Amino acid sequence: MSKAPLMPMATAVWLVENTTLTFKQIADFCQLHEVEIQGIADGEVAKGIVGYNPIISGQLTDEEIKLSSKDDNRPLNIIDKEIDIKNNQTKIKKYVPLSKRQDKPDSALWLLKNHSILKDTQIARLVGVTKNLVTSIRNKSYWNFNNLNAKDPVAMGLFTQKDLISAIEKAERKALREKNSKTKI
Repeated sequence: MSKAPLMPMATAVWLVENTTLTFKQIADFCQLHEVEIQGIADGEVAKGIVGYNPIISGQLTDEEIKLSSKDDNRPLNIIDKEIDIKNNQTKIKKYVPLSKRQDKPDSALWLLKNHSILKDTQIARLVGVTKNLVTSIRNKSYWNFNNLNAKDPVAMGLFTQKDLISAIEKAERKALREKNSKTKI
């Protein structure tokens, strides 16, 4: 058997206490020595280890244990399931080091200059600043406006090119909808 169960010693304790499997079957399943399993049964090995139920953890089924209990030569087979881990969150907030936080206003200025179609709220969301900061940069009333240098936020790693493209496409779709609604009136 190539795969050992999770927490093999605790699993062996549970199997010894709760099943009629042979020591050899338990030893082969848990990838332990048969003498260790006998020591667990005698109370000399694994003192204080709480048994770990392999059925609850999905490593064995009750049917598998019953089949192996009836036939002493039948080995226990671990259930090998592939688990899909899905990320339900659309975007995870990424930690921005202090050295890069001072570049956020520069990035907002770059976006205002190069992608004027973006709304202030979109820029604020992309860069990770407040809408008021973006508005003050747009109006040139930002307290440190004269010292700002426009810097590409994608090159600095504040967000990805994919995020920028999707924001631009969204802004273009909204502008097109507004243009179409004005022409119909």
